[in-house]
Amino acid sequence: MNFDDLQAQIRAARTPLRITGHGSKDFYGEAPAGEVLSTLALNGITAYEPSELYLSALAGTPIADVETALAAQRQRLAFEPPRFGGRGTVGGMVAAGLSGPSRAALGSVRDHVLGAVLINGNGELLSFGGTVMKNVAGFDISRVLAGSMGQLGLITEVTLKVLPLPAASATLRFDLDQPAALKALNAWGGQPLPIEASAWWDGALLLRLAGAAAAVEAACRRLGGDLIPADLAEPFWTGLRDQGDEFFVGAARAVAGGARLWRLSVPSTAPELKLHGEQLIEWGGAQRWVVTPMEAAAVREAAAGVGGHATLFRALDKSPGAFAPLAAPLAAIHRRLKAAFDPHGVFNPGRLYAGL
Repeated sequence: MNFDDLQAQIRAARTPLRITGHGSKDFYGEAPAGEVLSTLALNGITAYEPSELYLSALAGTPIADVETALAAQRQRLAFEPPRFGGRGTVGGMVAAGLSGPSRAALGSVRDHVLGAVLINGNGELLSFGGTVMKNVAGFDISRVLAGSMGQLGLITEVTLKVLPLPAASATLRFDLDQPAALKALNAWGGQPLPIEASAWWDGALLLRLAGAAAAVEAACRRLGGDLIPADLAEPFWTGLRDQGDEFFVGAARAVAGGARLWRLSVPSTAPELKLHGEQLIEWGGAQRWVVTPMEAAAVREAAAGVGGHATLFRALDKSPGAFAPLAAPLAAIHRRLKAAFDPHGVFNPGRLYAGL
């Protein structure tokens, strides 16, 4: 594809450019601003080799189109990126770096990015990575783009590792309070069990098992619990992935009333956090969603107290900052990286931190 027009627009820019697809993640991070630089014309799968387990797509390609192509070959994006009503695109998926229920078992967006093509702040077209995991040519810039919120450049194309669909899966339910659920998750995490995803909310712990049929059947017998029919389990995991299930719907109502939705990243062994409000726990205890009216400092202090950090995911007022404050050495690294790729500071300024 010819990127000349995009490169020319970037070379001429001296005021902020707002890189966006459908805007499905405009709520995430700090507020976007600037002249729109749309990725939607960058649409299509450019390479797909099922036998080699990789797929390349342009940045504006809907995630849904990629998954349709993969499903035809019984393959998938194993990190289960949220699609936010079907509006998510490949470029936004990488830029936001968000992963779904299977992240703890199968890896994050970053772990599945093999390569990327980028237009930097000088309008240069740069290519990083390749089509295999063991690529040692140069710096691993393609993975740095995951979670960069478009601040380093315009992602034009991404190459992703894909995986086969599991041969079998099952969902088990256990009625447990939060301390008991965390204890069970940590005990099971040290055992050879095919646990692909977990979610605890409102006194119920759900496990998704996936893998070889014999392994899934043996795990079901070993763990017990109530087996949830597939036609009920699949909508639950899909709703959790796309943040459209009951917890997130309730959280959206609470946010509209002035509460805040936080995403806490903590060690999976961290104990129950005594925070006011509703909590949903994923990733074997390592990701904890909290919808609460509590002050930001109190939430961040609680996360830091167990060795983690807190991201202000959704709120009407994000004046406390969307992301956990950086120590001075890390902030300096961010500034140098930003300056190297975007010397004029035009790409999505401030989406991560004010002044960056």
